[in-house]
Amino acid sequence: MTATTPDVLAALHAEAFASPWDAQAFTNLLAQPGVLLGLDTDGFILIRVVLDEAEILTLAVRPDARRQGLGRRLVERACVAAKAAGAATLFLEVAEDNAAARALYARAGFVEIGRRKAYYPGPDGRRIDALALRRDLSVDPLTPALP
Repeated sequence: MTATTPDVLAALHAEAFASPWDAQAFTNLLAQPGVLLGLDTDGFILIRVVLDEAEILTLAVRPDARRQGLGRRLVERACVAAKAAGAATLFLEVAEDNAAARALYARAGFVEIGRRKAYYPGPDGRRIDALALRRDLSVDPLTPALP
């Protein structure tokens, strides 16, 4: 995990999302205790660790860099950093209609644990449910569980 300027994060976020966070939002988040940043040229992941739990706050990958494994590498880097910071569990919320992100998180070992009805604003004005996901950091999702 590394640090960078909020302006760089805001610019990357704007490329990745229709409703991006501004530089001030990143300034505020990065000033909070337990917030960690994983940065790559084409994307980043921001997590917060509190006691033995962590949360992915946002994951942004430039559209022209998607489907090349960067999102997966950032998620795995975040899992390692969260575990090193004392977290046993990593949580996140994802829009129900974001099939690519849902597939990424499923491959990374996250499971659905709940739903927030009408949480995200959609581009057409309708509201989209958020799915709450969880990953146990003590288990490698690529290694099958023993019977």
